Amino acid sequence: MAGRLVAGNPDPHIVSQLELTREQILAFRRRVQALEQRLPPGGDSLRRAAGAGLQDSVPRSALHSLHARVEGVAPDALDDPALVQVWGPRYTAFVVPSDAHAAFTLARLPEKGRLRERALDLATRLHEHLDGRRQRVDDAGAALGVHPNSLRYASLTGRVHIRWDGARQPTIWTVPPPEMEPMEALTELVRRYLHLYGPSTVESLVRWGGIDGPPALAACEKLRPSLVAVRTAVGKGWILAEDEASFRAPAAPPAPARLLPSGDPYYLLWNADREFLVPDAAHRAELWTSRVWPGAVIVGGEIVGTWRRSKAIVVVSPWRQLSAEARTAVEQEAATLPLPEATAPAAVHWDATDESLDKGGSIGS
Repeated sequence: MAGRLVAGNPDPHIVSQLELTREQILAFRRRVQALEQRLPPGGDSLRRAAGAGLQDSVPRSALHSLHARVEGVAPDALDDPALVQVWGPRYTAFVVPSDAHAAFTLARLPEKGRLRERALDLATRLHEHLDGRRQRVDDAGAALGVHPNSLRYASLTGRVHIRWDGARQPTIWTVPPPEMEPMEALTELVRRYLHLYGPSTVESLVRWGGIDGPPALAACEKLRPSLVAVRTAVGKGWILAEDEASFRAPAAPPAPARLLPSGDPYYLLWNADREFLVPDAAHRAELWTSRVWPGAVIVGGEIVGTWRRSKAIVVVSPWRQLSAEARTAVEQEAATLPLPEATAPAAVHWDATDESLDKGGSIGS
């Protein structure tokens, strides 16, 4: 299928040979993100679950994203050698596979310009200062005479790792530079993005990754032979050719319930992609707020409400009436959340003001 990529949708002159329904796309995304059936415990499963990065800008969010996808995730799962934490897309904290961290860091290093020079200079000075040590980021910034937040730019070199649990300043250290070029890393990031978020466009990729348009377009052009143009209810997009058979495959039975944390990959979306995932405008406003997003409750393969947590209390606000079986599934899911600071399993408190609760139904678990 000949044609060229353009920013946004595929070339309008390309006739898409594959039309995908909403049901096919959501089933595919649940399947590749392991939201239909959890993966077995182990490093390989953790790497797969973090394949396109797990945003960790809200404390515990990456941990709970892992819990939704992998069996037996413990409170200390982020310390597993299969994973590392970096300042990734949009300079936010991300948990990524340890053997692919360059795709989330070096991929965003400009080819030239002041930002590139600043990133390389900061990384060199930080490496020399730390000399193999780990240090709190505010102390490292003070030692270098820069604002601690400016050290995020050093992450563009792929030489900076962090550890942040939300309770204090991140710890920072340096690692050897990746053995690849930025464009190679960016191409790998695009491939991972399309596998987990496809179908998508260059425009959506740029927004998700905080990447400049021209480099993103160049990386997509490198992947062009392995892409397929498709048509969806919200327009044209691209998928990986290797994923086409999986898009066409019959949908598997959805999981009874999943609690996805703020910023989870399943709904880390913008614009038309949000309308596609959550058709009701009022519900979208409740999920994608102007401040910290709540978590998303999935029942039967669809997002049916939001949730927030305070210590071991999970408050669920459903958008429609849920059956007793569905509420039990949500409560069972909450009870297994890994909570390092809690001494008892989480308990669900159902939003009593929501009309979706059965009359006379109990509040809580």
